Amino acid sequence: MEKKHFVGAVLLFGVSIVLTLGTEGALGQGPAGQGASAAAQDSSHSSFSPNPITWIKKDPKNSAALGNRSDIEKKLTPSLQGQGILAANTTASDACAPFTALDGCLAALHASHNLGLDFNCLRAEVTGVNTTADISGCKVADREKAQVLNKAIHQLKPQANAKQAAKDAEQQANDDLKKVGV
Repeated sequence: MEKKHFVGAVLLFGVSIVLTLGTEGALGQGPAGQGASAAAQDSSHSSFSPNPITWIKKDPKNSAALGNRSDIEKKLTPSLQGQGILAANTTASDACAPFTALDGCLAALHASHNLGLDFNCLRAEVTGVNTTADISGCKVADREKAQVLNKAIHQLKPQANAKQAAKDAEQQANDDLKKVGV
């Protein structure tokens, strides 16, 4: 008699879960579920994605697709060279290669130009990436640890108002991106 009550309770519990979750949620859980093909075809019913890459907000300034970022860098190069921010033989792609965010690279370029800092030193401080550029004369604290722009500026030029310089450079970077339609 106790087995019948136990089995009945388990069945009742299972039915209540199905009713609580809904038949689509309960049956469409795995690849063998009856609702799996429908769920795979129409993922608009849920805002959750099991792919962690989709959790990151896409921002064209920071996570531009490789082709898109390359196009933006090609558009920026003549403008930056014209302003004297990039040397005539340097492209934005070359200067920004170690940066994950294009706006961060542009801000570092502007800060180095505005304050008379060696861009290679500032790039090494901000990215923590060692490139083939000579940074032997740089006052770099930790060559493998990235720092925010204002701290990197302070490290390289302690007498500068690093917060204001970083803010100005970031605004100039945003203006550059707006000029090319980003």
